Amino acid sequence: MKKIHRVLAMLMAVIMALSLITTAFAEPAIDPGKKASLSIYKYDITTANSDGAWDTESYVSTGLHDDAVIDKLSKYAIQGVEFTYLRIADIAMNNELLDGQRQVGVLYGFDSSDRSTAVLSAIGLTAADAHKTAGGINYFTSDMLNNKLAAALTANTTTVKNTLETAVKNGGVAMPETDATGHASADQLEQGLYLVVETRVPENVTSTCNPLFVSLPMTTIDGAAWNYDVTVYPKNQTGNPDLEKTVHEAKNSTGKNTGTLTDIKDGYAHTATASMGDTVDYQIISTLPTITSKASSLSEYTYVDTMSKGIRYNKNDVVIEFFRDAGCTDKIATWAENSGKFTVAYDAAANTMTIRMTDTGLAEINEAATVYTDSVKRGYSDCTMRISYAATLTADAKMGDTDNPNEVVLTWKRTNTTYFDTLKDCCHVYTYGIDVLKQFSDNGGNVRNVKFRLHNDTDDCYIIADLKDGVYYAKGFAAKKADATTFVPNSGGHIVVKGLENDAYSLTEIATDKGYVLLKDAVKIVIKTSENGQCEKCGAKLLTASATVNGKDVTMTDGNAIVPLTVVNNPGFDLPKTGGYGTWMFTIGGVVLLGAAAFIVIRNRKHKNEQ
Repeated sequence: MKKIHRVLAMLMAVIMALSLITTAFAEPAIDPGKKASLSIYKYDITTANSDGAWDTESYVSTGLHDDAVIDKLSKYAIQGVEFTYLRIADIAMNNELLDGQRQVGVLYGFDSSDRSTAVLSAIGLTAADAHKTAGGINYFTSDMLNNKLAAALTANTTTVKNTLETAVKNGGVAMPETDATGHASADQLEQGLYLVVETRVPENVTSTCNPLFVSLPMTTIDGAAWNYDVTVYPKNQTGNPDLEKTVHEAKNSTGKNTGTLTDIKDGYAHTATASMGDTVDYQIISTLPTITSKASSLSEYTYVDTMSKGIRYNKNDVVIEFFRDAGCTDKIATWAENSGKFTVAYDAAANTMTIRMTDTGLAEINEAATVYTDSVKRGYSDCTMRISYAATLTADAKMGDTDNPNEVVLTWKRTNTTYFDTLKDCCHVYTYGIDVLKQFSDNGGNVRNVKFRLHNDTDDCYIIADLKDGVYYAKGFAAKKADATTFVPNSGGHIVVKGLENDAYSLTEIATDKGYVLLKDAVKIVIKTSENGQCEKCGAKLLTASATVNGKDVTMTDGNAIVPLTVVNNPGFDLPKTGGYGTWMFTIGGVVLLGAAAFIVIRNRKHKNEQ
């Protein structure tokens, strides 16, 4: 009996030991026949951080589906992101004798293919760095792979990302783009080590996420089991390129501003006033998107600028500059029209100008090595692009509160997107005029004998204008009085001058008809503007005009475009005639005086003789 009991006890011990072994190895051991899945959720972490909805530093990714994360970040989901995965290594169990000790653990085996070599080389590993090599397979530990990837990305982000992205795209599988919830997934995946890269980003993503290794399956964070359904939450930085079109007051408008093309603040705005014939400077400012790799490089960057009918492009004067800063003070490059880096095309019928970056220009924008030294960004990433050009206000320009809008549309595209994105901005140019009616108080006189000169008091210059169909169109300025245009009323007595700015003017009558009195002083005309409403496209304050004549308010006509005034000449006073009756009176007076003198002389002589 004792032997039986002893045998039973031994059997029980064996059974218990076996059960312990089963318990120890059954659950943690990988099921070789089981498939895995990969889920990715994309969120706008930049905005979430800004809103205080997320603290990136305190979150630890576990590889498990996390409802708390989804609940917090659901409204920050990014749609339209494509990830591509590539299986690059097997998961293997290592069992070897080292230094007299039996070592077991998990290794990842890379074959000797060009693809595997490219991936390992990109992160700074070779076959010589392998933990072991057997049967043509190089085995690496997870910590070696992770550490080398992190170090390589830190040292040279752009090159490493490009190499890994290229390797994955050439042999990998693209996942469906993230949906409205920011989610994309792939299932029925073979077990192994996967390299996952972001291969397509929407317009609001400024930087692709770094490539990452994902083990399918992966050990749970508590180390107690294998997770076959891995969920990751890679982060991006977001933000669109911006666009702003502004206009400078006319070059001759010295009384308004002193800004130049080297100063984007002073003198440039979304609204301006100009005289017809003025050369008006425009600039388009665009902050380029972040470029970190070929997936975020630009394959299209084109501006289509549209002018109103009354504004004509000055051709062959487009200049593109690049600056490190938004204030356009730290210049890094200048492109002229003949540089071959962009083309300019004009459409006279539509009155448009198209500025398109060429392949040469895009290559410099994407790959220039003159800006960044940390290798995180590339090319002209986040730099400011400024386009400068000029146009002339013509006689076809609209006047008054009906402005001359000028719109620009930026069309841009990332290398790995199939769609184009657009941004719009605009600016507004206003111009005005005067209508002088010449009259004579007695309804006589010839208006064609009357002459005026117009002086811009604000800018201290004289107006030069062309006469067309009875209307004067301002075309420039003269410093000297002798070079000023002489304005003559038409047969109806009107002098209409179009194309004036919101300035102070002096209208001087320099000649009138015979028998009429010239104006004693110049007529003071002031055209003023004030903000009235806002442009829905660019947010600029729109203008409305008003005017005074000699300090008194007047009602402008034609939609606050024209200042009306009437100039009246009165006849002069009549002077005595120089012949006829007037001459006879002088003659009689002379005879009387001579007779009186003769009488006095004769009387004095007679009186002397009597003595």
